[in-house]
Amino acid sequence: MQWLTEGFDQIQQWLFEALVQPLMFQLGQGHLLEDGFAATGWLLAGLIQLAIMVAVIVPLQRWRPVEPVTDHATIRTDVLYTLIHRLGVFRLALFFTVDPLFDEMFGALRLQGIGTFHLDQLWPGVTDLALVSFAMYLVVFDAVDYGIHRGQHHFEWWWKLHALHHSQRQMTVWSDNRNHLLDDLLRDSILVLVAQAIGVAPGQFVALVAFTQLSESFQHANLRVWFGHVGERLWISPRFHRLHHSIGLGHESPVREATNVGAVKLGGVNFGVLLPWWDMLFGTANFEQRYDPTGVRDQLPPGQGGSARNYGHGFLAQQWLGVKRLLGKA
Repeated sequence: MQWLTEGFDQIQQWLFEALVQPLMFQLGQGHLLEDGFAATGWLLAGLIQLAIMVAVIVPLQRWRPVEPVTDHATIRTDVLYTLIHRLGVFRLALFFTVDPLFDEMFGALRLQGIGTFHLDQLWPGVTDLALVSFAMYLVVFDAVDYGIHRGQHHFEWWWKLHALHHSQRQMTVWSDNRNHLLDDLLRDSILVLVAQAIGVAPGQFVALVAFTQLSESFQHANLRVWFGHVGERLWISPRFHRLHHSIGLGHESPVREATNVGAVKLGGVNFGVLLPWWDMLFGTANFEQRYDPTGVRDQLPPGQGGSARNYGHGFLAQQWLGVKRLLGKA
């Protein structure tokens, strides 16, 4: 862990001094150099992720795809979402809007004598080891992410935003970041608050987010892969997560009352982000070895049980339609 951290820090320093710092001075932002250095860390982490996605996961998709790629236009839109998030554009927007509010809130709490809890100091000599503390924080964030994901599917108003993520019927490595920006704002705000509350260092938070995002990209890949009977219960595979995106299975549950025959309600299976443990614990795991079509039921034509709802074919249209769904106008 130490040599990885040191190597990342050295490259971050070089990238900041060679590119980011001169650009900030040219733009008259020299008073924000510390924040610019932090942003360089997010940029570098994103570049590393993109390199792994292109060099490793994309060839794997060609090797063993679940389905042939036919809708290249929607995939290009997903690539745009990925670049916005992985290159730090969305994180930069949060820095100028939400982060100052969080800093002010936690600063006020510290003035009142209320400090944050440092999870990595729970067991001195053990939890302060870099690899151990990283694993602990990873498990904590994954549990929080599971709760967030259940909320995205349980609350109808939240589902109206999150449904955009499930509307991709041609899932690939680029599909993970296909989200409504308001949905991302809610999720990231919760994770930042948790990070502040349990004392995650900024550099470690970048590593946790980057590692999680890369694993999620792999899970969304158009890849016919599972990890075996034991492995499937240790880490989430593309097969496990694809079931979560499957029409009529992954994000809805049948209503069993006789008066609602054929109806569905929000529910679903396989909500875990990294670890299937939470799904196993709360009874939402489905380990069937199957690869179903993905999407949202209401995208289908009326004759197939849907209503032909339009989720948009480009970034701006998808964001606008998400707002209209939230307001009950679409």
